[in-house]
Amino acid sequence: MKLFKEYIKGRRKGITAFSLFSAVFFATFALYRLPMKAVLYPTLLCLIIGIIFISLDFSRSKRKHRQLSEIKELTAAMMSSMPDIESVDDKDYQDIIKSLQNEISNLQTMTSARYRDMTEYYTVWVHQIKTPIASMRLTLQNEDTPLSRKLSSDLFKIEQYVEMVLAFLRLESVSNDYVFKEYSIDAVIKQAVAKFASEFIDRRIRLIYEPVDVTVITDEKWLSFVIEQILSNALKYTREGSIKIYMRESKTLCIEDTGIGIAPEDLPRIFEKGYTGYNGRTDKKASGIGLYLCKRICKNLGAEISVTSKPDIGTTVSINLEQYELKRE
Repeated sequence: MKLFKEYIKGRRKGITAFSLFSAVFFATFALYRLPMKAVLYPTLLCLIIGIIFISLDFSRSKRKHRQLSEIKELTAAMMSSMPDIESVDDKDYQDIIKSLQNEISNLQTMTSARYRDMTEYYTVWVHQIKTPIASMRLTLQNEDTPLSRKLSSDLFKIEQYVEMVLAFLRLESVSNDYVFKEYSIDAVIKQAVAKFASEFIDRRIRLIYEPVDVTVITDEKWLSFVIEQILSNALKYTREGSIKIYMRESKTLCIEDTGIGIAPEDLPRIFEKGYTGYNGRTDKKASGIGLYLCKRICKNLGAEISVTSKPDIGTTVSINLEQYELKRE
């Protein structure tokens, strides 16, 4: 009904003209006192023919509307065919659409080329920067002074930032960098915790962890990255107390700290890219990228990540790995 109303609205000029012409003929015949049947019969005949014409034309318009609605759901690149040209306006509109398609295609090609160049540059930069980092780490391994330990800690943070850049580039890439196998969660956790061992000791933060003896099917590298990011945040915002790693039922890995917590108004947005929240603005060093990457990676892994927190009490990050249960035939 709505389509028919729109159709009549579009043909209102023709309908108005027909009505005016009929009125003129009726008025003329009335003034000359001619038989009204002489104009009534042709008018009714034209009206019947007009109704038949409108019905056929509406059917054609409805079919055309259906075609355009289907095309509307497609992307510009998929629009290979358009409805038949029935008027000069149709041809003009289709020419405009084709011109816009070519423009969009050219812009996409240019954007893809620029993005590819940028990604290649930063990927090369990340791999190149790892060489001096490895050299500095080897140099600091031969020393054991407060200064060397401080430098080693700062160097570890640089490594984390470099890995974050590389993870961001790989996430935005169209290539598939995931290899799923069966892994022991304990092995992945121990590998991640080992990287933060010196910081746990220097900060005097207690680690509470008991082996969980659980295996899951996942990508070890990306899951390790997520755990490392969560541990990094936990250590950053925990001044004293402990960090606890444990497994809840349904294969939910939890990392709980006794840090400063997260404000309730910030919780709904902590996974947004670039959002730092109150604590991040206070710290002035937060990038708002870490948890965003964790959310994206967990989505790609098929896991669910969630956060609960209370200010000045602590934060718990949960990763549900239940869907990785191996199905045996």
